[in-house]
Amino acid sequence: MSAKSVEGLPASMRGLALLAIVALSGTPFVHHLSASPPSQSHGKQAQANEASATCGTCHVAVVRNYSAAPMRHAMEPDGANSELIAHPDLKTTIGLYTYRVTTKGGHTTYSVTDGSNTISTPIEWIFGQKTQTWVLEKDGRFYESLVSYYPRDNTLDVTPDDANIKPSTLLEAMGRPVSTAEVRTCFDCHASGLVPGEKLVTAKTIPGIGCERCHEGAQQHMTDAAADNFKTIPKHLKRLDAQQVSNFCGQCHRTFDNVIRDRLHGNGTVRFQPYRLELSKCFVGNDPRISCIACHNPHQPADRVASHYDAKCLACHSSNNASSAMHSAKICPVSKSNCTTCHMPKTDIPGNHAQFTDHYIRVVKTGEDYPQ
Repeated sequence: MSAKSVEGLPASMRGLALLAIVALSGTPFVHHLSASPPSQSHGKQAQANEASATCGTCHVAVVRNYSAAPMRHAMEPDGANSELIAHPDLKTTIGLYTYRVTTKGGHTTYSVTDGSNTISTPIEWIFGQKTQTWVLEKDGRFYESLVSYYPRDNTLDVTPDDANIKPSTLLEAMGRPVSTAEVRTCFDCHASGLVPGEKLVTAKTIPGIGCERCHEGAQQHMTDAAADNFKTIPKHLKRLDAQQVSNFCGQCHRTFDNVIRDRLHGNGTVRFQPYRLELSKCFVGNDPRISCIACHNPHQPADRVASHYDAKCLACHSSNNASSAMHSAKICPVSKSNCTTCHMPKTDIPGNHAQFTDHYIRVVKTGEDYPQ
């Protein structure tokens, strides 16, 4: 029996059925489906684990898989990041300033010195699991660290989009000051627990993207489920069309409108997958075969093997699907395998020490400039 099938049982049997499912799965019945927020005294990582485990009472496999997904680790608290633990002493010199990120005893410190004076501050919030930037707090103000960590080359270097900053003081070298609105956006896309319209209280945020962040109404659903009411179920995102999915994911990954409105240009836009996908000729907005979730399960780590996506491409580009009610698709005359290696090339961002898959699906011409 699955948790979904519990809905069809009489109310008197649902509670026992849920307990049976949990017992068979080996997952503890956390909070008995309580929607109460996790205790603040347990620490930030414990809060995140408890919040997910509560949904995992019924959605066992989904939560288990999601525990390793990048969004689940979009933000991590001090002491929880494996990259910093594995590299406890990172150091680089940029211009007149030397930066050092040291991890010891479960805590990480960010320091910058000009040779005479030094500013040191604890890193409390790690934005990104692998490549990562830090939001620092000093004297009641927030700053974006002027250097970030890049795991491909195991190095510290200038934070993306900050290369044009030429610091003239030690404080400016530490980081770029960010407004309250901007830092709220950072937390809103990397953490959970923010309430729209309420003042940002960082201590109340829960690291990583939790269930409620994408599945609005999940807390109410858990409360009602505890009372044997299974009518308030969060909206199923698979029922959105491709354009709606793109706009939904684009809340954090940037929509087409975001990029155009903010006049963003250059190789850096390769990070904005919804925007790049919408540039594709095959993106028509209402075809479910060409959307973010057609290729990616957000509850799981992205598959890095090119052949994994062949079936997704051939759902349109094959003799069986050459034409449809949505649109017609040409059949590739070159190959029927590893499609993304040709049509979704890897792109380097200068100074970013990383490659990104360009989601602008197209016939790529050798030597062409990065297409805007």
